Amino acid sequence: MFPRRSERLKRLPPEFYQREAWVHWVLTIDRRRTGWLDAKLHCRFRELLTHSAFRYQFACPIYTLMPDHLHLLWAGLSASTRQLLAMKHFHKNINASLRRIGFEFQLQAYDHVLREEERERSAVETTAEYIARNAEREGLVQSDAFATYPYTGCLLPGAPQVRLFGEQGWDEVWRTLSFLRRTECYRLPDPKYNA
Repeated sequence: MFPRRSERLKRLPPEFYQREAWVHWVLTIDRRRTGWLDAKLHCRFRELLTHSAFRYQFACPIYTLMPDHLHLLWAGLSASTRQLLAMKHFHKNINASLRRIGFEFQLQAYDHVLREEERERSAVETTAEYIARNAEREGLVQSDAFATYPYTGCLLPGAPQVRLFGEQGWDEVWRTLSFLRRTECYRLPDPKYNA
């Protein structure tokens, strides 16, 4: 049995996780155990992620759930977005669900706040492809079949029709993110269409 990690990971100052920040989060199952991931837990994960996204005004253009960890790419949507608080909320709620089946995530998520050059469209899409290809690198899908992995998805609040690997793909993701930012995740009338 592995000892629990008690020391905290170092974080950037809170302002790096605010407003329209992009953060790549990695949550690892305690002791890297497997056996938690199935379609039912995937649905619960999406439900909890949706609640956190609406509450803290962020979007998740891509996530990949792996047998012993998960990757999330979050994009802040408004001046009031606080991803550290959002992660605390999400982590607490997903752990409550996991504990019912004998699992939980490690104490703290790893994060990488995307720097300015990493927030350019092509760089974000490269990061997303890296996240999606995790299943391929682990041999869970064939080479270049990462888009078929059932536990990779996109969650943009209020836009369940968006499919990252669909025909419109990233164009639709960027349009939706722009709309969500203009309206602060539907909290304001869309200024683009005000008369």
